[in-house]
Amino acid sequence: MQRWRGLEDIPEGWGRSVVTIGSFDGVHRGHQLIIGRTVARARELGVQSVVVTFDPHPTEVVRPGSHPPLLAAHHRRAELMADLGVDALLILPFTAEFSKLSPADFVVKVLVDKLHARCVVEGPNFRFGHRAAGDVAFLASLGGTYDYAVDVVDLQVSGTAGGGEPFSSTLARRLIAEGDVAGAAEVLGRPHRVEGIVVRGAQRGRELGFPTANLETLPHTAVPADGVYAGWLDAAGERMPAAVSVGTNPQFDGTERTVEAYALDRDDLDLYGLHVAVDFLAFVRGQERFETVEDLKAQMRRDVDTCRDLTAGL
Repeated sequence: MQRWRGLEDIPEGWGRSVVTIGSFDGVHRGHQLIIGRTVARARELGVQSVVVTFDPHPTEVVRPGSHPPLLAAHHRRAELMADLGVDALLILPFTAEFSKLSPADFVVKVLVDKLHARCVVEGPNFRFGHRAAGDVAFLASLGGTYDYAVDVVDLQVSGTAGGGEPFSSTLARRLIAEGDVAGAAEVLGRPHRVEGIVVRGAQRGRELGFPTANLETLPHTAVPADGVYAGWLDAAGERMPAAVSVGTNPQFDGTERTVEAYALDRDDLDLYGLHVAVDFLAFVRGQERFETVEDLKAQMRRDVDTCRDLTAGL
């Protein structure tokens, strides 16, 4: 998959394409429908498929300080889109100046002049341009002038997560914030992932017999509610079952919220400075303060046994 940052990165002579536009945070199951349709239409028409997204998130530019917790970093979204068969990903730097483009100017500058869109695939509630003034009807109204079609996809997918609420990035963020990582995985179509660089912490896990990788998470990461989770640690090319702790470590009067992962039965890992990923499978228990450190260690042993059972065979 080709990856472009900005309109100037699009190769000269780029041909016709089928395009979809959106933030696509998380590339959840609704997003997968629209991206899958984009890829399928491109193959039907014998052209390339292009996903257009933005960095930073548009809300951070329009309303500074309102950046939502991110379900996936851009490089992770790119990996997921590549797996869906997308030919090219265009990341547009979302600036104050860019936010002022009218819907008509956006169509001409991005879809027509650069991507030579033959078809644009969107959900029914798609909005674009200055003050989100453009919608699917407006997009379609320009299609005759600029020789592209508009394909509207129903993104309303639901299941048991959130009590049957339609899947969305907002729902996934809420479930993660509540610690319902199993529900979030249903929305996303895979376990929620948190990534970061392994840094040196207080090293209490090692002292307690459970050496952990302490993650310095990427900015704006959607981190699950405080507690202990079963999951996996992806590090140094290896995927290992893990017990994951999120919280402030109240046993030792901690104040900084951390994400720490213990690779089950592994004390031979030196991961400092590496970029690693933690996938959350299931909530085990909430954050607690125990009467004694020995009580904490006994509970940690039980947590590890639970995590071993939950990840066995997966």
